[in-house]
Amino acid sequence: MAWKGSGVRIPISPQMQSKKFQRRIEDFICENCGTKVKGNGYTDHCPICLWGKHVDVNPGDRAAKCAGMMEPVRAEAKSGKYLLYYICKECGYKFRVKSLLEDDFEVIMKLINKPS
Repeated sequence: MAWKGSGVRIPISPQMQSKKFQRRIEDFICENCGTKVKGNGYTDHCPICLWGKHVDVNPGDRAAKCAGMMEPVRAEAKSGKYLLYYICKECGYKFRVKSLLEDDFEVIMKLINKPS
């Protein structure tokens, strides 16, 4: 399976296809921009810069040993929601999530309009 759109095809790891989820309410400081983020159990990235950290294999399990920074590389609108696509800067792991209401809409729009 691959990411579609914008002419760019990026393979999705088998772990992304799993539906296992463990809710964890954790606050954190964004390692990219320094924002203090209040977690709600579904928070997996900074709402200001949209960067995340590679800590999960399945959402919330904290099983990833990498701990690299997850760069938001593109976004797309789908069924009235926005999907954010990430690549780990350390190991190349690929992941996608739905955006949150508190995410910076201007940053999402920049990712949608980012040339491939």
